[in-house]
Amino acid sequence: MYAILDIESTGGKYNEEGIMEIAIHRFDGHQVVDQFICLINPEREIQPFVSKLTGINNAMLRSAPKFHEVAKRIVEITEGAVIVAHNAQFDYRILRTEFRRLGYNYQRKTLCTVDLSKQLIPDAESHSLGKLARSLGIPMSDRHRANGDALATLKLFKLLLNKDTDKKIITEVIREETHGELSPNQLDMVFNLPSETGVYYLHDRDGAIIFLGKTKDIKKRVNQHFTDVGKLGRKLQKETKKVSYEHTGSELIAILKAYLEQKKNNPKYNQITKKKLFSHTVDFSRNGTEHIVLEVESSRTLKTSAMAFNGAEAAKNFLGKIQDEFELCPCSLDLEAICKQQEMEGVGVIECNEKVITAYEKYSVRGKDIALLDRGRVTGERSFILIKNGQLQGFGYVELNYQINNIHILESIMTPMPNDDNTTFIIESYLRKNNRLKTIPLTKQT
Repeated sequence: MYAILDIESTGGKYNEEGIMEIAIHRFDGHQVVDQFICLINPEREIQPFVSKLTGINNAMLRSAPKFHEVAKRIVEITEGAVIVAHNAQFDYRILRTEFRRLGYNYQRKTLCTVDLSKQLIPDAESHSLGKLARSLGIPMSDRHRANGDALATLKLFKLLLNKDTDKKIITEVIREETHGELSPNQLDMVFNLPSETGVYYLHDRDGAIIFLGKTKDIKKRVNQHFTDVGKLGRKLQKETKKVSYEHTGSELIAILKAYLEQKKNNPKYNQITKKKLFSHTVDFSRNGTEHIVLEVESSRTLKTSAMAFNGAEAAKNFLGKIQDEFELCPCSLDLEAICKQQEMEGVGVIECNEKVITAYEKYSVRGKDIALLDRGRVTGERSFILIKNGQLQGFGYVELNYQINNIHILESIMTPMPNDDNTTFIIESYLRKNNRLKTIPLTKQT
């Protein structure tokens, strides 16, 4: 659990400042479950430069509650949570100072989004909240007011959680939170899980990931692990002390994340294959003829123009599908076949070849600069997978329409993903089976 926090202070000498506004959003890693936003009478004068920066003046705070009147609420909303702030050292110091004045030793663990962004977005021109938000396309309002900055920090933190593919943030938090044995009834963990699409992580008592998977229903899939009587199920039931998850909205993002994070984290009970996920390819061939022919080959090497399949049968089924969909001439799929177009119209080669290329282009990402749009995690949000020059770049989420068509903005807000033959196979095979995804051609213009 996290408490995303921002404080506006009066300014003044070190440790003599007072809190004049505070905003806290209690965040469970997926959604805000509570919030507290309040002006506070600091019982001291606001420095003129602070008033100019924030727009808050002494008159506005005369009728506001004093800190001791809201202290209990702050304790409650941050209880059991890690405080997350942009420059957390400053906000936490000011907060502890106010509690110390009341004779209360306030202590919480903290995470700083400045430090996290330096680790996860090292190439950013600036790591100040305003400039970082602007470069990442994060909308901001009420800059230098507690809730405006807290909301921007929340959105930044969500993005950083996505970029943290090593799971260092959640692992460290879980390691700190977990003391001794959790409830022996592993099914209790299931109750707090959503029936949503995403990636789930089973952790041991030290916070290490021992198994991760992807699913269209996180609650149902984890429940299956905890009720499985098989050998793996019994091991997971014995060793799992915590379940975390990432709601992706998009099934394709979940598939890609699970594949790449299994390779990167090497969980104890995942079987990580080092082989290619495909066994056959379909590629262009002419074999001395003018016709472009699509041929099925047994191969674990993905040539520049080839499309991969898990088995010869899957490849042949695909050829049958596009033959019906695009009314391909038999000569486009069989070198020995007679060209019907040529017999009927006398222009067989050009028309047959154009149809083959059109069919292939629909289901291939080779050489393209595109974004694949899918469902987001919440209403009004869209997920995207960025492909540049036919290579997977990463994934992310957008709320604003202007973000979608700008490749530079997508590159700045995305969580990078490594590209290999298997990721290309995963994307193209998903496109062959699902027509829900929307393909957006991208330009490099700003």
